[in-house]
Amino acid sequence: MSDVLALPRPVGFASVTRDYLELSKSRIVMMVLITTAAGYFFAAPRVDWALLLNALVGTALVAAGTNALNQYVEREHDAKMRRTRLRPLPDGRITPRAALLFSIAISIIGTVYLGLAVNWLTAALGALTLLTYIFIYTPLKRVSTICTIIGAVPGAIPPLMGWTAATGSLGTGGWIVFAILFFWQLPHFMAISWMYRDDYARGGFAMLAVRDDEGRVTARHAVFYSFALLTVSVLPPLFGLATYVYLVGAIAAGGALTVASFFFLADRSPRSARRLFMASNVYLIVAMLLLVLA
Repeated sequence: MSDVLALPRPVGFASVTRDYLELSKSRIVMMVLITTAAGYFFAAPRVDWALLLNALVGTALVAAGTNALNQYVEREHDAKMRRTRLRPLPDGRITPRAALLFSIAISIIGTVYLGLAVNWLTAALGALTLLTYIFIYTPLKRVSTICTIIGAVPGAIPPLMGWTAATGSLGTGGWIVFAILFFWQLPHFMAISWMYRDDYARGGFAMLAVRDDEGRVTARHAVFYSFALLTVSVLPPLFGLATYVYLVGAIAAGGALTVASFFFLADRSPRSARRLFMASNVYLIVAMLLLVLA
């Protein structure tokens, strides 16, 4: 009787679009584009708006394809976790075959687009992001706690792509923004993994927080990498790439994130982890703005 009375799921264009945006993790794609644009503005002596737009379009496609392919690979694990069980694949709103075809298609289109409309170095970095995320980081998540550090590598490549889009080459500034994003992800994710440690355990993921019953090691990692982030964030003025206004702002933002990490170390509760998570989000926005404006 309940099956007869059950309302059919909406299958209109708007609902399908929402499902594919969710499959692509559109919010993460937006964050990727912010860091890519920051890398571009940091590098460009003058802004070529058409080139920037092409870089963002291509990067968005590769990032969306990477995220969708990740959800395809992890669909069975996502079904076991409360925070992900209603994603389009485990919930049955998108079929695995459709997700696979979609993710491969937009990844290839995005990579080729970057090569033709920007340059092939940027395209190669985009492809490297996808390959390391899907074929190294994703399987490691179920094997070793080192996965978080490995996963921070593809996560740090987008601002480097912005740099290469503007300059056509790798350079000191590009590697500095890579390092800033690399170290930023670690306290950020230590907070997330502690907040959702039970869910990660249900999904079978080998996160540090899952194997760290009291959270001391997780919090110490957050403190250590916050210090490392503070250290690399002061480098741009030393290489003549930013003003001392940037330096003051970077020290203030990095110091605030480090303080939040120490609070997390002192009180390893979901509340303090969430505060660290929010502090890391604010840090990223401030840091990217400083790179662009100062």
